Amino acid sequence: MSLLNATNLAQSYGDYTVFSNITVEIPHQARIALVGPNGAGKTTLLSVLLGESTPSSGEVQTMRNLRMGFLPQRPELHGGHSLYQEVLGAFDELRKREHELTKLEHQLAQADAALLERYGRLQEQFEADGGYTYTQRIKTVLEGLGFNESQFELDIAMLSGGQKTRALLARLLLESPDLLMLDEPTNHLDVDAIEWLEGYLKEFSGAVLAISHDRYFIDNFANVVWELDFGRLDSYRANYTRYLTQREERRALAHKQFEAQQAFISKEEEYIRRNIAGQNTRQAQGRRTRLDRLKRDNLLQAADQDHDKMHFQMSINHRGNEFVIQTKGVTVGYHSKPLLQVGALKLGRGEIAALIGANGVGKSTLIKTILGQIPPIQGEMIVGDKIEVGYFAQAHEGLNPENSIMDELLNTANAMTPAEARHYLARYLFRGDDVFRKVGALSGGERGRVALAKLALGTANLLLLDEPTNHLDIPSQEVLEEMLTHYRGTVILISHDRYLVDAIATQIWIAHPPQKGANVGQVSIFEGGYADYMKQREADLLRKNTPSPASVSPKSTNGKPNEKKHGLNPFELKKRLEAVEKQIAACEVRLTDLSAQIETASTAADAQKIESLGKDYTRAEHELEQLMEEWERLMS
Repeated sequence: MSLLNATNLAQSYGDYTVFSNITVEIPHQARIALVGPNGAGKTTLLSVLLGESTPSSGEVQTMRNLRMGFLPQRPELHGGHSLYQEVLGAFDELRKREHELTKLEHQLAQADAALLERYGRLQEQFEADGGYTYTQRIKTVLEGLGFNESQFELDIAMLSGGQKTRALLARLLLESPDLLMLDEPTNHLDVDAIEWLEGYLKEFSGAVLAISHDRYFIDNFANVVWELDFGRLDSYRANYTRYLTQREERRALAHKQFEAQQAFISKEEEYIRRNIAGQNTRQAQGRRTRLDRLKRDNLLQAADQDHDKMHFQMSINHRGNEFVIQTKGVTVGYHSKPLLQVGALKLGRGEIAALIGANGVGKSTLIKTILGQIPPIQGEMIVGDKIEVGYFAQAHEGLNPENSIMDELLNTANAMTPAEARHYLARYLFRGDDVFRKVGALSGGERGRVALAKLALGTANLLLLDEPTNHLDIPSQEVLEEMLTHYRGTVILISHDRYLVDAIATQIWIAHPPQKGANVGQVSIFEGGYADYMKQREADLLRKNTPSPASVSPKSTNGKPNEKKHGLNPFELKKRLEAVEKQIAACEVRLTDLSAQIETASTAADAQKIESLGKDYTRAEHELEQLMEEWERLMS
């Protein structure tokens, strides 16, 4: 049986129908991406499937005792406890059993056979359920999602909205529900954390249904795409890239079927018109009845039905110098805190540089240094002649929340008349009374479109874009990508949108955090696109984890076991670490058990038993020592 089945779902509010006639199922270990434009009803559908909302019609059936976890876009987490305690709550039941085992251990010295048997049974199940590794799993998940250990004890109330989202996501992953539903899980993650999440979901034992506008994420995690649009849901057995191909094929076929039906209807209507009053009246009336039934029950919709898309274009006044940006020994940051050593960057006219790296490493600071808003701490930042800069900030800096959309635009384009402004804003999907809405009341995606509309008023030949696709739905992302592909100027792009970076970047700037012992990060340059950069990174990682011929010998030159090379790829390394940690935990329990048995034998003055148990204890100690050495070698 599937985890969840939904039949003929519909949801309406008054005269407005969000969706109708939706029938879907979620099988075990499903990997489903739910896509569609903003406002299509994706979050509403998730709410119905979760049982939080009652559909107007239809029903949802779930597997008995189904455990579901849900990550909303804006989770509400209350304070009074730390980040670590919030995530630790995923193991409440396991920790109760841990406490019970601890109590039993104190009773083992006077234990009878029944108690020993119970302890052994509980201990075995506790180990199988991850009882000896859950603290390490918490650390792994929190760090994978971008938290460092110094943040573990922060009160939940002190976390930002994005950090709260990541905290709840961490807890949900550790709870391992049968069905995990995620609403925009990558919104507050940097590229490293998104890649970590993709890897985690590939190993996740439950099913996943995720709403996402992150096309690269969908490609890497999903094998089914649900497209919700115009009130109906279509399912594709594909990742995002293959879904696009299949969708076009389906639309082409549907268009042919629609045209064939329209041709048939026209032919029948012509026959009826010519014969309704003649000698073939009965045949004409019969055809009219059948035609009316066809139009009522089986009339096909036009296959090219589509939403309005944002129209985003930029022009430039002049090409500018051959070189656009050049740096010499630049360090960026603030007087008391240097963030990045940039070294020698060189960006030519027409190139697109993607600046990637972890959140907080200093990417936005580098952009503001190029803009001249922040002076470099040292070195020289050279901008070419006749370079006109356009800047888009992820926080939509410069937008006044008290202004209407219309006022925001007219303040930038003084020469525009209100009629021209309304016509211009319609290209960015603001029509009618929408143009009088306050900026502060807009969604993130709407504010992004206002910022892009203002940016396009200029004639910049160098664009500095800081997370331009944040909160944009996929159709708007595609418009932005198309514009940047045909843009004749130069672009520096900060983005976690790997699909966009892969499509347009000609070079990759990687902002690395400070290495151990250093207090400033570094920027390295990869000449080429994102796909080539990823291949190079994977090759470097493989080389790093592949032992050289000299390192595979059991002894190093000084006669000690080689502790630096393990010869495992990242997946094998993760699995081996988990196995070794389980063996260490089991060995420690074995030593505790043997110690209790030795104490009992001593009380009974059983010398033979003490000698036998002593030998077992020595062997277990030696085994633990070897396991700890291997664990340290793997962790290094």
